[in-house]
Amino acid sequence: MPETIGFIGLGLMGRPMAANLSKAGYPLVVHSRSPQPVDALVALGAKRAESPAEVARQVTRIITMVPDSPDVEQVLEGDNGVFSALQRGTIIIDNSSIAPGVARRLAARAKSLGAQMLDAPVSGGEIGAVSGTLSIMVGGDADAFEKVKPILDVMGNPEKVVRIGEAGAGQLCKVCNQMVIAGTLGVVAEAFALAKKSGIDASKMREALLGGFAASRVLEVHGERILNGNFKPGFKTKLFAKDLKIAAATLVEQSGRRADPRGRATRGQRAHGGRRRRRRLFRNGEGRPELARLD
Repeated sequence: MPETIGFIGLGLMGRPMAANLSKAGYPLVVHSRSPQPVDALVALGAKRAESPAEVARQVTRIITMVPDSPDVEQVLEGDNGVFSALQRGTIIIDNSSIAPGVARRLAARAKSLGAQMLDAPVSGGEIGAVSGTLSIMVGGDADAFEKVKPILDVMGNPEKVVRIGEAGAGQLCKVCNQMVIAGTLGVVAEAFALAKKSGIDASKMREALLGGFAASRVLEVHGERILNGNFKPGFKTKLFAKDLKIAAATLVEQSGRRADPRGRATRGQRAHGGRRRRRRLFRNGEGRPELARLD
């Protein structure tokens, strides 16, 4: 029988990821701040836990999927956190997108407690989470990765579950991923706006671009959504803004300058990034599930 997995964080991404594990035959012990997704997983056969510590007491494989660095720290290090009840030999898989420095620190803390921790952020959005085709970028010990690879393969495309390197490497890869997506989204939106204002057939423009070096997954998927007028949200702009702040702080850190270890931009970095541009970009989505509007 497959090993029991603890799953903490059943939000937009975590709930379908946990559901896929349940459907694959993995017994689950689940915990989340909101009761509704827990109820849904319990209906699929999962066991409810009242705290992260209660999860840790029952399993030696734990997945966390929460919004930001402070949330992961709270789940692991807070009152009734995972670390307070951690069993030796446990492997923690953090699928959250957090600051690389925080991932490295928490991995070191887990190691001191006789456990291992992998930073394993994902890409593919809610669609990938539901279909079990996520790309998963993993940082941490190679032996721990091999032990939990079958679990990761259920949540992601096995060919796209890749160990990048040691602790923090998965989060650094996710920073690169978000930088590419942000840039591509902006340019694709501008391309469609130009086509529309110029009076050319945007669908023909997309078809031509997909046949050359301009082809991308963003152009393929989001380009089709633009053509169909489908702007149904697939991710919270608040969280994408958080990812870009982590990217900005990581770039500063790699340059040798001071950066916030949680990935938050300093006052100087925020000013350099241009507050007015960010406000314009996120004004229709900040703090809500809507996607950012690019005018």
